[in-house]
Amino acid sequence: MTFWTLNETDIDRIAIGVGILGTGGGGSPYLQLLIAKALLRQGKRIRMIRPADLAPDAQVIGLGGIGAPTVSIEKMEEGNEGIRVLRAIEAHTGRRVDAVLGDEVGGGNGIYPMITAAKLDLPVVDADGMGRAFPEVQMTSFFVYGQANQPAALSDSEGNTLVITQAKSPEMLEKLMRTATVAMGCTACMTTAPMTGDFVRRFGIAHTTSQAWHLGDAVLQARAAKTDPVAAIERVSGGRLLMQGKVTDIARRIEGGFVRGSLTVAGLAGDQGRTLTIDIQNEFLVATEDGRRLVMVPDLICIVDSETGRPIGTEEQRYGLRVSVLAIPCAPLLRTPESLRMMGPRAFGYDFDYTPFGTATVAHPVAAYAEPAATPIMTGELT
Repeated sequence: MTFWTLNETDIDRIAIGVGILGTGGGGSPYLQLLIAKALLRQGKRIRMIRPADLAPDAQVIGLGGIGAPTVSIEKMEEGNEGIRVLRAIEAHTGRRVDAVLGDEVGGGNGIYPMITAAKLDLPVVDADGMGRAFPEVQMTSFFVYGQANQPAALSDSEGNTLVITQAKSPEMLEKLMRTATVAMGCTACMTTAPMTGDFVRRFGIAHTTSQAWHLGDAVLQARAAKTDPVAAIERVSGGRLLMQGKVTDIARRIEGGFVRGSLTVAGLAGDQGRTLTIDIQNEFLVATEDGRRLVMVPDLICIVDSETGRPIGTEEQRYGLRVSVLAIPCAPLLRTPESLRMMGPRAFGYDFDYTPFGTATVAHPVAAYAEPAATPIMTGELT
């Protein structure tokens, strides 16, 4: 077994990459970047492990923020929400958590579990359940393929902590957690039911933190070389530039614990005369031009600054921004009939079926997995 021990330059790269993979949602990674770097300077360590390095019976939980991204940039977390939900699950199950991961790699949630892991000296699994960000709790490959509905837990910045001990379906779990999140101020930390290492290896989307690192590295290298960072994102992601233009309209509202609305981008230069409209539910869902759907969930619609390649989330969009809109094919596991029932267009209320964009993307681990593990990542009873 090998670890990838992160340093501050890794965090810089990952923050850019998870912002791109966030497809507008998952929360801004900036605050999580600052916290992660501060913990490293305090002597804490953030250790990534590949899914293949998990023992079959390891106890793994997903950690992340839940709520509206526009709220999370104003209502900051207290810092120990992740520890509270983790301890609540341990107390309920009577078993220690051996490793954590992010249910979604996109946005700030791609870094969120690293903070709790650093404080508790736990490893972080280089995998997630989306390969991007999605707005609803049940929209993960884990739930598609049989993750338990309970126990789940929520905690907010005031210390309020809730454990859900029974939910009849993943969709009901989403309703319960969303309602509680609204009561907590539209932002909280969440975890879903523990998973075994074997389950994560089989049904997680592997090496998505590595994918984020590669994307961020490509952007930073392009900036240093004074070349086009958008072209670098295309090259590394397997995606394609849809349009370069200017944001000419943005409509956002907080409704039911989500950010909903639409975004309009008018083409510039070679795209002059074109107009893209993008639907929003925390994330960018469907991109349409002249009534023709170009890209749709679960494939990724990513918006970055045209000059720097910096990802721009739904909460940051505003009139006049010069942006590049990219489409990136999703992971193969999201294109199965089972996944599309939970994450395809009809799951968001659209009356059309999924049309895939390009060839599904498979992420690869970074070359930095070199530090020998001191102990195996295994499960154990609480004492």
